Amino acid sequence: MTGIRDDFATARYRHLTARPLVMGRRGVIAAGHHLATAAGSEIMRAGGNAIDAGVAAGIAINVLLFDRTNFAGVAPIIIYHAASGSCVTLDGLGCWPAGADIDRVRESGSGEGILRSVIPGAPDSWLTALARYGSLSLREVLQPAYSLAHEGAPVSRGVAKYLRQCEDRFADLDPEARRIFFPGDRAPTAGESLRQRDLAGTFEMLREAEAEARSAGRSRSEAILRARDCFYAGAIAEEIAEFHEKNSGWITYEDLAHHSVEIDEPQMISYGEYEVLTCGFWCQGPMLLQFLNILEHFDLADMQPESPEYVHLLVETMDHVFADRETFYADPRHQSVPMTGLLAKEYAREIAGMINMQEASGQMPRPGNPYRYEPGMEDREVERIDPTPYIAGDDEAPGDTSYVAAADEEGNIFSATPSDRMFWTPIIPGLGFSCSGRGIQSRTDPEHPCRIAPGMRPRLTPNPALIMQGGQPLLGIGCPGGDAQTQGMLQVLLHMMHHRMNPQEAVEAPRAISRNFPNSFAPHHYYPGRVEIERGLAADTGSRLQEMGHDVRVVPAWAPLSSSVHVVLRNPRNAVLLGASDPRTEGSAMGL
Repeated sequence: MTGIRDDFATARYRHLTARPLVMGRRGVIAAGHHLATAAGSEIMRAGGNAIDAGVAAGIAINVLLFDRTNFAGVAPIIIYHAASGSCVTLDGLGCWPAGADIDRVRESGSGEGILRSVIPGAPDSWLTALARYGSLSLREVLQPAYSLAHEGAPVSRGVAKYLRQCEDRFADLDPEARRIFFPGDRAPTAGESLRQRDLAGTFEMLREAEAEARSAGRSRSEAILRARDCFYAGAIAEEIAEFHEKNSGWITYEDLAHHSVEIDEPQMISYGEYEVLTCGFWCQGPMLLQFLNILEHFDLADMQPESPEYVHLLVETMDHVFADRETFYADPRHQSVPMTGLLAKEYAREIAGMINMQEASGQMPRPGNPYRYEPGMEDREVERIDPTPYIAGDDEAPGDTSYVAAADEEGNIFSATPSDRMFWTPIIPGLGFSCSGRGIQSRTDPEHPCRIAPGMRPRLTPNPALIMQGGQPLLGIGCPGGDAQTQGMLQVLLHMMHHRMNPQEAVEAPRAISRNFPNSFAPHHYYPGRVEIERGLAADTGSRLQEMGHDVRVVPAWAPLSSSVHVVLRNPRNAVLLGASDPRTEGSAMGL
């Protein structure tokens, strides 16, 4: 392993990248929308740290990219906090309400709608991160998002395209969505300003709750948590519960009042000189760790990253781990997940030995048996889940999710993946948001580990990550892209670690994305043997992969569904902060 380069002066390809590698001394931020990046930068300039900036940018994304994220959606976060020298994860993910009924969802036959609502997890995640690890007040940190919602923000080309495509659908589906997002009863065009006054009002309710607490002598942190309580046990919770009661939903006031963000230590492996950290098995994040464990058994540095042999190895590795995801990954609070076994180096060696470097596995491979490496479960057998009922045609749902990362001169790193399209569930009048529709990722099969069940969290695709080196924070990385997320993150990391690319070169390099597994989103379509390769890989890569047994589909260069990876990095040589943004979406990076 050659390691991540610390001399960024010379580009690997000796030509300019489409976007610059951003640098800064005080701080750097990279986010999925340029105005969100600006919001985080504004907070840093006001004296905020990386956590303040990340929360500000993340909530701004909720306003700007409502077709992909939602303030009352999900927001998994991983933070390195320099003052305490600790790294923590916040799940930012709600569970199914106490009244959820798997049979009723199955009978509805729909992947979206109020029956797919789970308890909002994002507000708790944002506000708890800010209260524990930030330095500014909620009023300050919410100001950029409040201004964007109250005064209006220009509609991006991607958002305008989505609204135009969905215009007829919203005529009958959700009158409140039609009122807010189709002013004048038409889809706004790119560049038009769109106001979200109800959402701004929700932000102001939170700021007022904070102000009341400060007036009563509460500390900064306590006052922010009082604002959090306004959402989960105050006036906002009451309105959510009333709306669900009137519209045959399941979320009650008690469900909201009992919710609490889960704060935990990250999952971690060593990879060469690095420590790679992700959120837990309630999301797909540990797949990245499994990928790297397996690939340790191959000499990647001697392979060209555009070659068919290299792409084949990555795809086969990913397919084996996706088989594990389908079989084992689920909410550990409700399912016995062999977490130690899945991340065991011995298990990775076993899977590496199953990879045929000359021939594709075809259908999703059989899972391994991590129970052999799980204390107390060594004799347990694996029951394979048959993926074939999910085989489908060539339709693909549009992408959702975004990403934000920030780093500062103190050594803090913030990495978060906000998600949940606003329109998965009905928008609540007066509040300007819908409740998390993440139930779209739960299964209606009562035997599946990711089944619908009261109190159970859907298995989440969003999964921020963080890399350490020698116990010191190095970089934050993440992306949108559904099932492509860990695949894109893997390829960017390998480009930096083995092929001497700087972060911007790495995120712009062409990718291959497997679809050889049931999709995380209902109806969980499955494309046996499918691999999508972006134009820009070596000319013979597609044909050679086809000969090896892959079902190859060539997609355009910088295809959005190939994931859009953003990176912030602290150069260990001189402490300069760097940021990279992926041209596959309208994000940007900024340093100061």
